[in-house]
Amino acid sequence: MNPEHPEAREAPPEHPEDREPERGAPIGRRILLGTLGLGALGVVSAPVLQRGLEGFLGEAAQKDPTGLTGLLPNGGGFRYYSVTSSVPRKNAKNYRLTVGGLVDKQASYTLADLRALPQTRMVEDVQCVTGWRVPDTPFEGVRLSALLDAAGVRSSAGAVRFTCFDGAYTESLTLEQARRADVLVALRMQDKDISHNHGGPVRLYVAPMYFYKSAKWLSGIEVTEKVEPGYWEERGYDIDAWVGRSNGRDDEPTT
Repeated sequence: MNPEHPEAREAPPEHPEDREPERGAPIGRRILLGTLGLGALGVVSAPVLQRGLEGFLGEAAQKDPTGLTGLLPNGGGFRYYSVTSSVPRKNAKNYRLTVGGLVDKQASYTLADLRALPQTRMVEDVQCVTGWRVPDTPFEGVRLSALLDAAGVRSSAGAVRFTCFDGAYTESLTLEQARRADVLVALRMQDKDISHNHGGPVRLYVAPMYFYKSAKWLSGIEVTEKVEPGYWEERGYDIDAWVGRSNGRDDEPTT
């Protein structure tokens, strides 16, 4: 999704017995760029080459105690990425989403609170800025605009900043963008609860923009005066990430 993006590595299988890892340190940019190169190879390579790469990565993962080989892309539709070496796990017992900043009423939502709100379902293509795409992907959740309306956005506000419980990733949208009907605080993806590796239990979903805008492991929504560049925008990616019309693309965006 960017020289890295939030979605550039294949998720390992999840096991209920996995312990919640400690919050990891941000990964160096040199490692990220290396994984991006392998990701691009996986997109354009023939199936036999891709299978060979997958076999190499699986064997390397068994030998690498650092876990860094888990960042490398694998086969399948989605590619997954984290900008930290590990991410704590959240569930219905300990998850909280805060809404604050330039609002009249700050709020803290549990997972049950979010599930009790009106849900919106949409089916759109997921497009990564590095080139891979997953068509017709269902997402379900609460419209971000509903949470903003409930909080009461002040007249001085012009943007919304998002923070994540990986402790490192951030994103921003203009207030106009955030109020679009196709921007969700998503709880379900592909007709299942969003897994930890997909950025669950709650992630942002910004349908008309490249997937790095759809921040994983969402923990905070802060209404601000102006847009603050997010994790990847600070590293050269466009703040307005319309599909097909940003990051060097000239086509019209998908809306």
